[in-house]
Amino acid sequence: MRTLTGRGPFLEWLAPERIRASGSGRTISMDETFDLLTVALLPGVGPGAVRQLAARAPLCDVLARPDDHPDLLPLPARRALLTGAARRRADEERKRAAELGVAIVGRDEAGYPSDLRHVYDPPPVLYVRGDLRADEGPAAVAIVGSRAATPQGKALARQMARDLATAGATVVSGLARGIDAAAHQGALEAGGRTVAVLGSGLDRVYPSEHADLAAAIAGTGAVVTELPLGAVPFPGNFPKRNRIIAGWAKAVVVVEAALKSGALVTARVALEEGRDVMAVPGHPSQASSAGCNQLIRDGAPLVRDAWDVARELGLHVEVAPEAATGDHVLSALRGDAPSSLEELRDRCGLETPALLARLTELELARKVRRLPGTLFLRA
Repeated sequence: MRTLTGRGPFLEWLAPERIRASGSGRTISMDETFDLLTVALLPGVGPGAVRQLAARAPLCDVLARPDDHPDLLPLPARRALLTGAARRRADEERKRAAELGVAIVGRDEAGYPSDLRHVYDPPPVLYVRGDLRADEGPAAVAIVGSRAATPQGKALARQMARDLATAGATVVSGLARGIDAAAHQGALEAGGRTVAVLGSGLDRVYPSEHADLAAAIAGTGAVVTELPLGAVPFPGNFPKRNRIIAGWAKAVVVVEAALKSGALVTARVALEEGRDVMAVPGHPSQASSAGCNQLIRDGAPLVRDAWDVARELGLHVEVAPEAATGDHVLSALRGDAPSSLEELRDRCGLETPALLARLTELELARKVRRLPGTLFLRA
């Protein structure tokens, strides 16, 4: 795990001018956002308690008389408010965020995602790097799945994200290894918008090797979290993170998820919030696809590619024309005769995982057909 330091590649990540916000929403005072930040940082007070407190009275009144709300404000939280420690901590957090170029956006501010605002327990505040929007355009699609994904699964997620981003959809995921990273990369390759939701503070990108990916995402999309600065990627953070992914998107597509995968938590929350849930099938012998197959058995639409997802959401995805790009793998498929994996590996000079990943991408793009016996034919 590595903390962002502002040196080297992290300097770009922390640049204040990279913070943007757009969209509709009522104009609120900085004091209102500061009140939300104050209560969000209180010990033992979660988003649900914040929602209930805000429903009782203006937060400024609630926080001025914390002893009137012992059912929602535990004793340590009330003491922090009465002594002024809570306000001091919130002020320090706000100053630290400004130093790092991180925006703190309150639930009622313009730019806060409208779909996320209406989930059961929306985050009181979001910490943001990049372009935060109230409306994600034609659709926001979450693509989630296993961290220990197969090359084929990552290639599929990458191609699906690329095609959906080309169609104008925003791709949402969690910056994790495996399917998440592949989805973000695919959207970036299309020049599209992608949103990464972290299970840590914005000054602690996790996994650390995705710091450059996070910086690229912030350049055209957004990297967000509800967790305060300095928050470590504690395991309990990720189910909470998954509810934000589900709430941000119109639909969740699950690629390669085991029966106890966190991706299934995202799917369950999405269903509870009335979102569409779709799944990519896998072979019954693959444990990494057992969760996807279970979702399909329970009624989730089976999807194979971006076209299937688009049909479910009413989006239009163009079939990418075959460009004369000198693709080595495509060129290695000669004439009408099928080629084996070994033959293609020799012709292309690629290792088997990379070759399989590219073949899967070409298969998804309907440029290659996979035949029995691990043979491949140009479509």
